[in-house]
Amino acid sequence: MEIEPPTSGSPTRILVSGGAGYIGSHVVKLLGDAGHEVTVLDNLSTGRREAVLSGELVVGDLGDSALLDTVLGRGKFDAVMHFAGSIVVSESVTDPLKYYADNTANTLHLLGACVRHGVNRFIFSSTAAVYGITDKALVSEDDPLAPINPYGASKMMSERMLADVAAAHPLKYVILRYFNVAGAEAGGRLGQSGGVATHLIRVACQTALGLRPEMTVFGDDYPTPDGTCIRDYIYVEDLAQAHLEALAYLRRGSDSAVLNFGYGRGYSVREVIEAVKQASGVDFATRIGSRRAGDPARLVAANEKLKAAFGWQPRGTSLQEITRSALAWEKRLLEATR
Repeated sequence: MEIEPPTSGSPTRILVSGGAGYIGSHVVKLLGDAGHEVTVLDNLSTGRREAVLSGELVVGDLGDSALLDTVLGRGKFDAVMHFAGSIVVSESVTDPLKYYADNTANTLHLLGACVRHGVNRFIFSSTAAVYGITDKALVSEDDPLAPINPYGASKMMSERMLADVAAAHPLKYVILRYFNVAGAEAGGRLGQSGGVATHLIRVACQTALGLRPEMTVFGDDYPTPDGTCIRDYIYVEDLAQAHLEALAYLRRGSDSAVLNFGYGRGYSVREVIEAVKQASGVDFATRIGSRRAGDPARLVAANEKLKAAFGWQPRGTSLQEITRSALAWEKRLLEATR
């Protein structure tokens, strides 16, 4: 176990698993800015030490129950925010055991530690992948869960465990089902990095910067206006703020909730590519490939439950703003390697 000293403190203590990763690091920054005392637990397999801008960093694995007991035993934590896990859909198909270990089993370990140490508020990072294929214009939280890959299934199983634990113990939770998260912190210190890019906006930005000779559009024969898939793209800083809203919601004594986080609007693959071309000024090459198995034609969030629960309106950051921030971040990463 490796612990770095905290950089800020307050009476409210939050444990953030995966807080050195893309979304978790944005949340950690906001928690620190708001005066919360933050402990980040991350094994740094994909996270970055320098991305932890607030609190203390504990380097270790969620599968280490002794470590969890040590960390949670150091004082009363008001809440746990759980981001740690594996997220690449295609990898989950070829290596399902990794996803059931990293996502489902590690959630089990963390929930067990919360019960042992009396942590009664839990905020969970879930995904729209739990819905699987849908033909609805807007997907709501009441729609059936039918994941089509181990990634979605591992998150669905974690959601079920959380609900069952809450039914047996004095635990309240918020599950946020993310749609397509993109962009980077406005200050330029945080963004998506590490590993091979698989998300559309990041791939398009890397192609614009010449890091890829071209990019592939996976199918142009879907029943959508331009034939390409439509997704609900959300800005990472807006999503990060939603986690602070979720914390405030639970601290008010509210009931557990399962909530979509999306803007309720969709953009096609072609529209995203055009936005990146406009932001970069580069008319980069694309080619049409075959459809990927399991890609729904449209996946856009219904978000009325989120607004009602939190009394808060997501900013609905434009696609142009999201792509500009993502492109600026990719430029910084590129410059750092030169």
